[in-house]
Amino acid sequence: MRFLLVCLLLGVSLPSWAAHGYALWGDLKYPAGFANFDYINPNAPRGGELRLVSNLRYSTFDKYNPFTIKGSPPAYLSELMFDSLLASPMDETGSGYGLLAEDVEVAPDGMAVTFRMRKEARFHNGDPVLAADVKHSYDTLMGPHTSPAYKTIFEDVAGCDVLDERTVRFRFKKPNRELPLTVGGMAVFSRKWGLDASGKAKPFNDVVMDLPIGSGAYRIGPVNFGKDITYVRDKAWWADKLNVKIGMDNFDRVTVKIYRDNTARLEALKAGEFDIMRFFSAGDWARRVNGKRFDTGELVKGEFRHKLPAGFQSYVLNTRRGKLKDARVRQALGLAVDYEWMNRQLFYNAYKRINGMFGNTECETTGLPAPEELAMMEPWRAQIPAAAFGPMYVSPRTDGDSSLRANLRKAQALLKEAGWEVKDGKLRNSKGEAMTLEYLESSESGIRTISPWMRALEKLGIELKFRQVDFALYQQRLQKFEFDLVSIAYSGTNNPGQEFADMFGSKAATTEDSGNFSGASSPAIDAIISRMTAAKTKAELLPACHVLERVVAHSHYLIPQWTAGTHRVVYNSRRLAMPPQVPPYSPGETWVIKTWWIK
Repeated sequence: MRFLLVCLLLGVSLPSWAAHGYALWGDLKYPAGFANFDYINPNAPRGGELRLVSNLRYSTFDKYNPFTIKGSPPAYLSELMFDSLLASPMDETGSGYGLLAEDVEVAPDGMAVTFRMRKEARFHNGDPVLAADVKHSYDTLMGPHTSPAYKTIFEDVAGCDVLDERTVRFRFKKPNRELPLTVGGMAVFSRKWGLDASGKAKPFNDVVMDLPIGSGAYRIGPVNFGKDITYVRDKAWWADKLNVKIGMDNFDRVTVKIYRDNTARLEALKAGEFDIMRFFSAGDWARRVNGKRFDTGELVKGEFRHKLPAGFQSYVLNTRRGKLKDARVRQALGLAVDYEWMNRQLFYNAYKRINGMFGNTECETTGLPAPEELAMMEPWRAQIPAAAFGPMYVSPRTDGDSSLRANLRKAQALLKEAGWEVKDGKLRNSKGEAMTLEYLESSESGIRTISPWMRALEKLGIELKFRQVDFALYQQRLQKFEFDLVSIAYSGTNNPGQEFADMFGSKAATTEDSGNFSGASSPAIDAIISRMTAAKTKAELLPACHVLERVVAHSHYLIPQWTAGTHRVVYNSRRLAMPPQVPPYSPGETWVIKTWWIK
């Protein structure tokens, strides 16, 4: 009766509570009442300890709050300690199944989504997870003390309402098929997290070392600051028998070890200090992953093929800098990258070159624009690069009938068009200013891959300086956009949406700590992203994705790098066991942490 009265007062229709999950395009793989996900072992034993190494770029942590701007949280804390309303499977995309929520109902007009919470859901302190906790989590993430990315991602969410103790509704500013998944994937934490001794809530940015109160499988256990952190299974974990959790989170303890640099990590692996390590360096994988424990079969090199989006790892050019404002200059810099030589000599032919943002997905763009794409671009013709109306951008090559020499000649012509010519051995503009740029990096090893580019740029009269700083300063400079060039590993997606407003939107370009590192600021791009997020069908989504990819690529905000189609993992075969199949859409460590077990 109380719920009915609240619904009548708020003017909403009663949901039917028919949906056990939500799919972006309405095609859930698993039916209601399914037993477990296909890619797990439902009989996996539980117990033992997984020892792994953090692959985060920072070498230690100074807070337990992963949501605030300042500081660095421990690796994997969010994944292990916080649940969300919906759980995302690793074998399908654009879908979520009830985790904290047992039912999900999207309004017929797409302007709201309502979740009904499970009665058995509990936080680590034993309190039930209630609708008020969901609203508190949303309100906190939208507050002044969290990363601005949350404001961008939830920009089209009008608000969150508590309808009754276990029923929560999110209202939207406009229909957007992605938003139920966006809010459904939000981390939920207790209202009691961050209360002071008197029971008063502290400002969220003062919630630093307070132990998080989540509802995930693990709590924080023993901690050796600067060395390691151990997550310990919650003995009263509420979701132990839930279908979306059966066969998952099988370790009693997950210890994440911390090392100062890559060399120390590699030597510790060979010494048997931990059980698993994921490799991102082709050189390490080809030449340095060896030793006694590999010879005996204790440590095994595994390459696990996946179907994840290629992502768009790129050199990012900060257009806020005067020397990088002209797209012709940015294009010229890209022409000096000799990827084919690098892949042969440095990467052992382990990688594939990237062209755009949506590789290995349905959104990937090729060839000439389709009529619907041209219609979308035409109103913005004056603000879109002319090349975007032609074939899709393809990264320059230096093999076959192409060469670095020919590419440098093209680059020289572009620079001359932009007002830059070589004088006294330096590339200078009309004011006599030299083209000197700084590449910012937090790892000493970055010089190895940047050196060939530096040498090629010297031939154009451009000085590219390598600046290596500690990660804390690196992070600070990125937050304040105080750099010329950096390398960013953008993760890909099968279902692009509002997150691209954070990466390329005009508002984010002037928002400190946003993801718009390039400084892209274009009404045309803003309009295209809006079309993409408002798509009601895949037929509406794909043209918008293609147009966005064309415009960003031909604007030369990014110089595409490379990608690999496998997870390269070294693991201890005597201690660890794995399910028989690799879920196609799982990040490497997540698959291991969530679904493997101790023999």
